Amino acid sequence: MSTPVSMQHATAANVLKQFYALTKPRVVQLIVFCALIGMVLAVPGIPTLSDLQTGVLACLGIWLVAAAAAAFNCLVEKGIDAKMKRTAWRPTARGQLSDAQALTFSAVLCTAGSALLWFAVNPLTMWLTFATFVGYAVIYTVILKPLTPQNIVIGGASGAMPPVLGWAAMRGDVGPEALILFLIIFLWTPPHFWALALYRVEDYRKAGLPMLPVTHGNEFTRLQVLLYTFILFAACLMPFIYGMSGWPYLVVAGVVSLGFTAYAFALWRNYSDALARKTFRFSLIHLSVLFAALLVDHYL
Repeated sequence: MSTPVSMQHATAANVLKQFYALTKPRVVQLIVFCALIGMVLAVPGIPTLSDLQTGVLACLGIWLVAAAAAAFNCLVEKGIDAKMKRTAWRPTARGQLSDAQALTFSAVLCTAGSALLWFAVNPLTMWLTFATFVGYAVIYTVILKPLTPQNIVIGGASGAMPPVLGWAAMRGDVGPEALILFLIIFLWTPPHFWALALYRVEDYRKAGLPMLPVTHGNEFTRLQVLLYTFILFAACLMPFIYGMSGWPYLVVAGVVSLGFTAYAFALWRNYSDALARKTFRFSLIHLSVLFAALLVDHYL
């Protein structure tokens, strides 16, 4: 009698893992981390117990809605995902979860997250988070991504929203500091994703997606990556120029931004798939270290 029960437990655990995979955990973790930075910077000095409670609930609500958007993205792009090595493992692409299961899962997460933000945080944060869901799951995934090579640039606005959400959760408004953080992520997104697209170009071509390396070629994309890192470098100095951070942040921002630019320059001069991978990976380090520096600088 124990064998069927064990098999049921194993099957249930496997299904839970599949649902969890739909949420794109690593991406959502970065989203929540950036939102957390916005929350911390919005609170002068040491946060109170009430601030901590609001922050925890806001992080949970943002996580739920972001996970819902990721699940909806997996559902819409299941056919494309199945054609690409990087995404062919996803449960929707492999047919392990049905459309109804994925859609219901996304709807439940979005509803729960939105309700939590509305009642436990504030309506502004809920509306901004829901708008981000629509921007990513519908405008970017359904409309922009299959239609224009500028999909990453325009759709990057949704990915740049987390610090704004965090700021709104603590302040109930959207200040210029939050918009500076938004600008940094908005400008970081194109070189980050284009570095990935350069060495995954055949996957995107096979999937029929008009990513920049597919429509405009390798050399043009490499130039765009380099130009964006120049603009991003300037944007990363704005927290110091505006007065929301000090010299410790400036030093770290200068070093990691110079590193990202150096990678982009090397990629432009002499392309290789290996270098494109290194550039993509360093872009993740760049953003994580940059926002960690903002966090540490805030309390120094």
